[in-house]
Amino acid sequence: MNILFIGDVVGSPGRDMVSEYLPKLRAKYRPTLTIVNGENAANGKGITEKIYRSFLESGAQVVTLGNHTWDNKEIFEFIDSAKKLIRPANFPDETPGTGIVYINCNGQEVAVINLQGRTFLPPIDCPFKKVDELIEEAKKRTSFIFVDFHAEATSEKQAMGWYLDGRVSAVVGTHTHVQTADNRILPKGTAYITDVGMTGPYDGILGVEREAVLKRFKTTLPVRFEVTGGRTQLNGVIVELDKTSGEAKKIERILINEDHPFFD
Repeated sequence: MNILFIGDVVGSPGRDMVSEYLPKLRAKYRPTLTIVNGENAANGKGITEKIYRSFLESGAQVVTLGNHTWDNKEIFEFIDSAKKLIRPANFPDETPGTGIVYINCNGQEVAVINLQGRTFLPPIDCPFKKVDELIEEAKKRTSFIFVDFHAEATSEKQAMGWYLDGRVSAVVGTHTHVQTADNRILPKGTAYITDVGMTGPYDGILGVEREAVLKRFKTTLPVRFEVTGGRTQLNGVIVELDKTSGEAKKIERILINEDHPFFD
């Protein structure tokens, strides 16, 4: 079983990359399941129903979110009816939506879990405690469990990877928008990467206009961040799982930009 995951999609440049390259990636890798993180898809913050549906039309079967989940107020109108859209499971129980979804892949169920870290991010429920609850639930149905951990601190992401080693098929980090080179199979069979990277502008700073970010660092004054244009990129991973046990056999980084062109 192969699972394709596309890192944080930022604004229209990221959406255009998904539209162009996701069908090509699916043709190349023939994934059993395709997941897209869409929490920055609506002009850098949040997601709309139209964008969510466009990801499904491009070939995604699950869309995950993160700390910008609620930034586009339209989400309150459709999140409960969007059965393949999940937000961090450790948001308070009173919030709309769900943090886990089960997808039937050729007769085999795969559980996809979305979590959010707490270091340098708003204080929410404990992701470690919550994932224990969800794994106990998921194990009653499947051995194939994929986790998108949306977190700021690399230490917190690594901690989650080690905490879940041997208990889930894969833990992939999102949120920091820079692809890390530490993709590996942990000793007990869990695929791991600290951050998958982002899909969107190639020449901005984390996807937004450079000058605004530089002004913020140089002056400490508040500035408005806007998604920048220009060259684009796509970052992702392809994870190969044992078709019986759900253990990871391989995790490979995907990077598409002008310096790393896509080859069929």
